[in-house]
Amino acid sequence: MNASQRKSVGRSELQIACRAALVRSALVGILGVAVIPLCNADGAQTQDADTLSVQALSTRPDLQHLPAPLLQRLGELSGHPHTFNPMRAFAEADKPSQLFQYYLLDTKGFQSNVFTSIIPGTNDHAIPTAANAANHQLPTIGAVRVVLEPKPGLPTDPKDPGAFIDIFTDISGLFVINNESGWYEGWMIHDLDVPRIAPPRADGHAQFGTITTADAAAIAAIGDHHNTPGRRFTTDGKDVRVPNSGDRFPGMQSNVVPLTLSMGAYNCLQQSDCHSYWEFNEYTNWIFPLYELPFTGGVPGSFSGGKQYDLSSVIPGSGPSGVSNNDPPLKLTYGDDPNNPRDPDRGPNASPQDPDRPVTNDDDQKETRLRFIPSGLANEVLLDVYMRLKSFEPGVANFNRRLFDAYAAEVKRVDANRDGVLTFVEADEEDESDGLPNERLYLAPTQFDRFAVTREIDDGLLAPRFAPSQRAYVLSGKLTLVSPSVPASIPRDADDR
Repeated sequence: MNASQRKSVGRSELQIACRAALVRSALVGILGVAVIPLCNADGAQTQDADTLSVQALSTRPDLQHLPAPLLQRLGELSGHPHTFNPMRAFAEADKPSQLFQYYLLDTKGFQSNVFTSIIPGTNDHAIPTAANAANHQLPTIGAVRVVLEPKPGLPTDPKDPGAFIDIFTDISGLFVINNESGWYEGWMIHDLDVPRIAPPRADGHAQFGTITTADAAAIAAIGDHHNTPGRRFTTDGKDVRVPNSGDRFPGMQSNVVPLTLSMGAYNCLQQSDCHSYWEFNEYTNWIFPLYELPFTGGVPGSFSGGKQYDLSSVIPGSGPSGVSNNDPPLKLTYGDDPNNPRDPDRGPNASPQDPDRPVTNDDDQKETRLRFIPSGLANEVLLDVYMRLKSFEPGVANFNRRLFDAYAAEVKRVDANRDGVLTFVEADEEDESDGLPNERLYLAPTQFDRFAVTREIDDGLLAPRFAPSQRAYVLSGKLTLVSPSVPASIPRDADDR
């Protein structure tokens, strides 16, 4: 054994010892010490004064009231090598923000893939690219805190679509993405529920948020008769089977129908930790255009049928069965304009009294070229496709046709100017459309049962890669509600947006 080999072996032994000490330290819980050992490049232990144990984190004002499992996870994250500790949550009102739910993330709740494991013959001789390989193979984990901002004049009930909510995501163990315009993206996921039964509209179609008696009988007859009002809908009529590590694409998959709300794109840092802040309100509670689903490669038969990426246009409109804005000069009007770039954040009502940005409100200057639709309306589209087998196009069985037709029909009910594109003004939560309050157009954050992080690539679609399957997942976790809610912020920062 030469000197270089001896050095390598010695370093490996030090790394193993350091890793073991690190894991033990991260798991000491409330008995932990304030400083936890980290490993440097040579495998030696170092002291990082910025690393905090669970005990130390529990004295931080924005964390001290958190439930024990969440605090424990944040302590584990701090115990891993990191660029930054878990994010500080600043209040945006006189009263502290209130934690009302959270998600704990790991890599165990879905079929493993090239991002999370070594697959012989596929990536066993390639550099690891995402999870479960960073920091000397410490487990890849994360935590998502969801808190309500008790701002004056805004709702303090998180189920109210007008409430303003902050979401803090902290992750350890994802490599930085360097190539192919890639990114990680967080998603809150609502699994479709069977709604209540109500009389149909005059045209025979089910009312918003309901199914008819005939619809209920049709879906209850599927499989083992699982699909009855109040239950989570399953495509095969059997017991609920959420994503798990035993799934095998495409034959063995979850039988729930997910609706995914983007938390935005992010990358990771030098120490493979990621930290993302996102604001959840009526202007962000919007879902990707569902007509993209058949072109992601994740719908059964779409990848094998060569339909992946077949979507012909990304110009806003209501899809293949709806209004198209693809012909000149509409492309110039509805597409991106370098002199007036698209900005979905240019939607909330402005106010001259805003202490940070005092601006006169002008609806004409709000963004109108949106490809998204409100989450509750997206839910309505999927009710048409999967559950309204008798009240919506009873003679049509083709998935794509049902989806395209449902998307166009439901958008039309809200689309006041009939251009196929919904705007923030048309979907204003305080107004009405189709004779009903617009509150119905938004799902509450408490209705999002799961959270996932995906490895994305620039394919031109807003839908998750391989949706609705889990083949691009790198992390996932289930919803935990916190009732009563608990304070979860430090005093106000310099910007209350």
